Amino acid sequence: MTGPLHLAYSAISDVGRVRRDNQDSGYAGPWLLTVCDGVGGAARGDLASSTAVQQLRKLDAEPTDDLLALVAGAIHRADDRIGELVEEDPELSGTSTTATVALFDGSRLGVGHLGDSRGYLFRGGELRQLTHDHTFVQSLIDEGRISEEESRVHPHRNLILKALDGVRHEEPDLFEVPLEVGDRIFLCSDGACGTLDDARMADILATGTPDYAAVELVRASLEAGSSDNVTCVVADVIDTEPDPDLQPLLVGAAADLPRKATGGVTGRGLFRGHRSGDTGEIDPVPDDLPADMHVIPSDPIDREAQRYAPRPPARYTWLKRLLALAVVLGVIWVALAAMWSWSQQQFYVGVSDSRVTIFRGLNAEIPGIEISHPYEVTDVDLANLSEIDAEQVAEGIEARDLDDARATVDNYAARQDVPTETSTG
Repeated sequence: MTGPLHLAYSAISDVGRVRRDNQDSGYAGPWLLTVCDGVGGAARGDLASSTAVQQLRKLDAEPTDDLLALVAGAIHRADDRIGELVEEDPELSGTSTTATVALFDGSRLGVGHLGDSRGYLFRGGELRQLTHDHTFVQSLIDEGRISEEESRVHPHRNLILKALDGVRHEEPDLFEVPLEVGDRIFLCSDGACGTLDDARMADILATGTPDYAAVELVRASLEAGSSDNVTCVVADVIDTEPDPDLQPLLVGAAADLPRKATGGVTGRGLFRGHRSGDTGEIDPVPDDLPADMHVIPSDPIDREAQRYAPRPPARYTWLKRLLALAVVLGVIWVALAAMWSWSQQQFYVGVSDSRVTIFRGLNAEIPGIEISHPYEVTDVDLANLSEIDAEQVAEGIEARDLDDARATVDNYAARQDVPTETSTG
């Protein structure tokens, strides 16, 4: 009977060769692996991804409850926190992040997933994609309309259908993956999987330590022309105790502030990234910390937490909202005025007081709003028309313009059956 399994892990995030900011965030610990890829550009996708990871990394403890329930709860809390940030600062509206989360319990992974970051399992030389992309191009692939190769160059390949945005509260995909000794788990942002094909990723994952594989996957993605941020998390499933010096790793946007120990405490990290500033790790927590610091390995108190703590609302928020409301009302008024002006250039032939009449406006009814009125009442009596002609006029006959409406009336006038008077001598 084999004992409990463990994870030996590494993580790296690189801003890439095109982007100025890293909107990816990642985390690797003894119980948790996750990658979040921020979406939003000016709406601060880096803030969305780092906020999500700061919430998700609280899962990094030995699970004592249902795996999938823990993962789902953490994802929903991350979504709620992003919603709080948007509510505090409306300029963040539109920000969102993907989330691929893998919680380890010693024998299985509980996986939660939204977006187009991916999770893979490398076992026995074979690479298997665990997650399913929530993207427009993936829906086209599922329908058989395009191939995987075509999706990599599709003009809408970046259109994501599900993400954490604090507004829509999308439900994540949730599933479990049984693990075996020798398995290698790989999580990445689309900066890697959107550039490297499965064969290339499998070739890299087949060699070296998790450190080596993570760095090589990032390097290969950049050399293959990736124009995005690239984040890779690699973990090996082992049946021996992991290196005691191995500490949780926080990378990308979530680690953009230097992490230095306080009170003279120093830490030594095992992992070193190949680009300074784009990777980070959580310092080891020594046994001799003062009791009042209240630091735990899975959720250390640091400046990153302070950075995303709730802030008081900006001054004059009510005035900004009032001005925004005035702008919206102004746009609506202009649109309604334009629609009314257009409607009064339309004509149709109908009935008013049993007379064929030319109406100005639209042949439609809106409760409480009069959108047409009689323009010319003719001397053509509806009673003098045939039953078919009378029904057509009663329903309303559209006209291109006023002249066309008058021509229609003349046509019905010529077809009316006017009774003749008779006299007796």
